[in-house]
Amino acid sequence: MDEKPTRGPGRRAVITGAAVVAAGAAVPLAVKALDDGGDTPAPGRTAPAAPVASRPPVSPLPRTDPRPNILFVLTDDQPKETDWAIRRTVDWLGGQGVTFARAHANTPLCAPSRASIMSGRYAHNHGVLDTRHPYHLDQHTTVQRQLQQAGYRTGLFGKYLNYWHTGDNPPHFDEWLLQEPVAYYDGHYNDNGTVRNIPGYNTNVIRDRALAFMDRSRTDTRPWFAYVATRSAHELNIPERKYRHTRVPEWPGRPSVREADKSDKPPFLRKATHTYEQGKALRTRQLRTLLSVDDAMRDFQDELRALGQLENTLVVYTSDHGLCWADHGWLRKSVPYRPSLEVPFWLSWPARGLGGGTVDDRLTGHVDIAPTFLDAAGITPDTPHDGHSLLDTRNDRDRLLAEWWWNRQDQEPIHTWATHVGRSTQYTEYYRTRLDGQGRPTQGDGEVLFREFYDLAADPYQLTNRLHGATPEQEKALGIPESAKALAAARSA
Repeated sequence: MDEKPTRGPGRRAVITGAAVVAAGAAVPLAVKALDDGGDTPAPGRTAPAAPVASRPPVSPLPRTDPRPNILFVLTDDQPKETDWAIRRTVDWLGGQGVTFARAHANTPLCAPSRASIMSGRYAHNHGVLDTRHPYHLDQHTTVQRQLQQAGYRTGLFGKYLNYWHTGDNPPHFDEWLLQEPVAYYDGHYNDNGTVRNIPGYNTNVIRDRALAFMDRSRTDTRPWFAYVATRSAHELNIPERKYRHTRVPEWPGRPSVREADKSDKPPFLRKATHTYEQGKALRTRQLRTLLSVDDAMRDFQDELRALGQLENTLVVYTSDHGLCWADHGWLRKSVPYRPSLEVPFWLSWPARGLGGGTVDDRLTGHVDIAPTFLDAAGITPDTPHDGHSLLDTRNDRDRLLAEWWWNRQDQEPIHTWATHVGRSTQYTEYYRTRLDGQGRPTQGDGEVLFREFYDLAADPYQLTNRLHGATPEQEKALGIPESAKALAAARSA
């Protein structure tokens, strides 16, 4: 089907001395036929490129606005330790950018996490506490609203917020291809206001639309913001057909997967019985879906190079949260443990000097993404942020808040929890609180039901809860009274 025609038409310069990248001659992308069968080589593989939208043979117009483009790529349920499947992405953004080694989801659940990314706020402030109430998000607080009003051309391609009505257009985007519910093949999309089915694999469909959006900068000289959100690597994992039999590296499992004694864990986790074999199978399925994401990232890099915009485009790649591969017997997200909270995170912006392949070990969270984008664009935020710009290395923190609410989708009494991840420790409290039918935390008295404290330096797999059987004197020595006060203050701020 033909695409519907596109709709729609700072505080300071971003960087002193950051020049506009000279527009180069267009370099057409190679297009080859797909091989839809048989085993596929592992990375670095030589799988053929997927078809992309045709480009007019026109050189880009010269840019007069020095502000960077912003390309944001968000995967779904992608934990760390998945670099094998995205080798070219790691080579590009890790080798020519910054790897944030301690990046976290502030809520390990899809919609709350995405709302934090868009608003720069913790879930208890933006109000999207579960996946069923996306309209709780105040759209005035979103980064896309502030970028659009500052003259950016804005586009959304892929997943937006869970339970968003497909026929409702996403606010503050000039162009969009929104999929809800999200499926791997032959999805149901809101295509610039027209709801229709589009055949093809999700990653490839949204990739092609994002490429076409970028390509329009040949004739539209405004800087652009592209929000690209894939289905990969969410369950039920369906890889692209050419990757369905790809062999993945063996995985021995982590110590947290084979944890024998869980008597120091919260009651719901003591009953968790998922196995190493189940975790290994989930990992395999996830890696296979991510191979197509890596292909899309290759095409994005090629397109930016062809447009002469590779240097002055801020590119960020991350996931909405991690996922447990049977760690502590758990095969989901939603828990305050490292595999669930930690996410891959890369940032590249060569024109700003962020193209040298460095590692940044600051504690970072999704609440930092919106402030970073606005800082890059030279925009003073006009709504509150809980995060800060990662472009200023002076911005640092000793603790990072993560939180989660027991909601209607969970049959097991997981309980609401909040945690402070520190530089080398982590303190967690579980509460008697549950969301009501409107997604508000009105059920329960908030009593603390269980606590955990981990020495992440000595115990990175969180096998030993230091509060299990601890005396008041031992708790005082661990600094628990101060940790509890700090966590309470963060939850109410």
